[in-house]
Order: sequence, then structure tokens, then C-alpha cells
Amino acid sequence: MRLLFPLLAAVSVILLPAACGRLPGGAPASEEIIQQSGAAEADFALYSVTRAFLPSVAQWPATGKQEQLNWIGASTGAKTQIIQPGDKLTLRIWDSSDNSLLTSTEQKMVQLQDVRVAANGSIFMPYVGNVNVLGLTPDLARETLQGELEAIVPSAQLQLDMAEGRNNSVDLVSGVARPGTYPMPDRNFSVMGLISTGGGISANLNNPQIRLVRGQSIYGTSVDTLLNTPRLDTLLRGGDRVFVEEDARYFLSFGATGTEDLHIFTKDEMSAMDAISVAGGFQDGRADPQGLLVLREYGPDAVAPGVRGPRQPRVVFTLDLTSADGLFSARKFQINPGDLVMATESPINDALTISNIIGNFFGVFSRAGVL
Repeated sequence: MRLLFPLLAAVSVILLPAACGRLPGGAPASEEIIQQSGAAEADFALYSVTRAFLPSVAQWPATGKQEQLNWIGASTGAKTQIIQPGDKLTLRIWDSSDNSLLTSTEQKMVQLQDVRVAANGSIFMPYVGNVNVLGLTPDLARETLQGELEAIVPSAQLQLDMAEGRNNSVDLVSGVARPGTYPMPDRNFSVMGLISTGGGISANLNNPQIRLVRGQSIYGTSVDTLLNTPRLDTLLRGGDRVFVEEDARYFLSFGATGTEDLHIFTKDEMSAMDAISVAGGFQDGRADPQGLLVLREYGPDAVAPGVRGPRQPRVVFTLDLTSADGLFSARKFQINPGDLVMATESPINDALTISNIIGNFFGVFSRAGVL
């Protein structure tokens, strides 16, 4: 018993700092941020996210990595192909005449294999010369060549097969099971058709994005948008390049969240509730659901006169997930690329820590028989 009072005095000295401030922790308490925002020298603005506040923040300038790429709507193409420079034609000429210029008595058919269409769109035929087939369908090209041939060999008949060249092919660069160069079977070949031909999109991509390079222009949208909006499944042109990549946008999680990490956007638009779910939710017994914070930094233009925006470039949004309005608002509040989502620690953790310290002290000495 004589040692009890010295022990209590020692415990009081140890816990004295806790009476003046918070114990060290892995994240701040929401009260600390709120107190700092009220200081005259505060260099950030604090906003509580509620139903009434959501329309205002939706009109503020965007932040983070924002790719504003256009996309081409879908249209209907022909079910046939047209001949372009670089295509290869196989010509089979049949002639049953005994005195044919093209065939012999034993061989009634001659084949011209892989006749390449020249840059000016013409091909060369023996006894006929150069014939322009540029822009013709294979059927029209056969009729044109047949007509030219009949002037020389009236009894001849011609068959034509076409193998697509570079100008009738498209490149599927990345993000699929089988990237490569694929010939276009017709003029009704779409982006999603090409991706399907390439074996589908890689399963390990978060919110995959499609990029279409046509000439000097680049167009972009998400796979999810194309799947849900068929009218946007644009038709391809020869020479197009398509690649699929993971969404480059990200947000950070910190504090008493399930994981502290960098997280890729898993959908085109992510709410605060989506973000906290991706980050693993709150840590049980440590996080304060009344103090979910979103830290965001705006550009100088956002605080310029006449612009709808925050009071300061640095902004802290607070969300209370213990109220119905806070929960519904968290589902509507959009996370921007580069945002920091922070789960603050509950102040009760300090009291529990102090209680555990006292209990451990008395437990140790009680087991030792000091008391």
C-alpha cells in the first residue's frame, strides 16, 4: 500500500500531457482542423458538405487531371469493302477458247496472285494495261476488269478476291488479349467490334479508357460509356489506331481509412462514398465517421474575381456520415483527381488509450503482489 501513492503520482506525470493536448496518433481529429480554419492566419477554406451546398460546389472549376477528349458518334456503314492503295487482288481468268491469249489447251485457267494496287489506285493486267480500281467494291472492280478483258478476249471470265492492305486495316495497340493489325472486313467495322476481334479487354485494367488516333487527332471515352451507349460505337477507318489503357486519374486515402494508398478511379465519376469504399472503409474503433475530410487544391483562376469558386485555393470539405443528410450528400459529392480523402481519428481513442495505460499499470503491479 505504501507504493500505491508513488505509483499514482508517476501515472499522473505520464498522463499530464494528455490533459493539455491529444496523444500522438496516425491521423488528426476533425476538431483540430476546424479550430485551425477559424484562425486569422488560416490559409485554407473549410466547407461542410450538405444538400444545400452541393449545387454550389458543382459549379466550381474542375481540379486535377482532366482529359477533355471528344468522341465520334456511331453511323451506319456498308457491308462491303472498298479497294484502297496497298490492297492485294488475286485474279483468276477462265477461258475455254482453243486459241486463247491467256490459257493453254491443257490449262483453261490462269491466276494472277497478289496483284498490289498501286498508289494511284491502278493495277496492271496483261494485254489490257493499267486499270483504275480505286474506291470500287470488289464486285464493281470485277465487273470493270471483266469489261476491259472482254475487249481483248471475248470468251474470258474473271474472278476476283481481295486481301486488305494497310489502308484497309486498323491497329489495335494495347489493353487487349491479342494486340495487332487487323484487316477491316467491311465499312461497318466499329471500335467495339475491333476490341472483340482482339480478344476483349484485359481484366486487370481499372475503368479502362479507349483512345482512337485518326490522322493527327486523338479521341477518347471510357469502355463503360461505349457499353452503355451503343450510339457512340463509332465506325473505324483504314489506318486508325486504337488502344485501351487504365484510367490515369487517382485519389489518395490517408488516416483512419482501411488502406492508406493511391487509388485509381474505378468508374468515370466517383463520389465521396465510392472513394471511402475503394479505400477499405473506416477502421473500426479508430475512425470518426463524423469527420471524413476531402482536401483539394484549386488553381489561381478559381479564386479570381467574378468566378464561382472557393474563398481560398486550398479547401477542406467535411462530411458527417452519422447523419442522413451527410450520407446522401456523400453519395452526390464528386471526388476530383488528386483529392486526398482523410478519415480523422475519434477523440475517444485518447480516453481509451489513457484508460488502457492505467489498467496496464495497475494490472502489472497487482500481479506482482505490490498492492
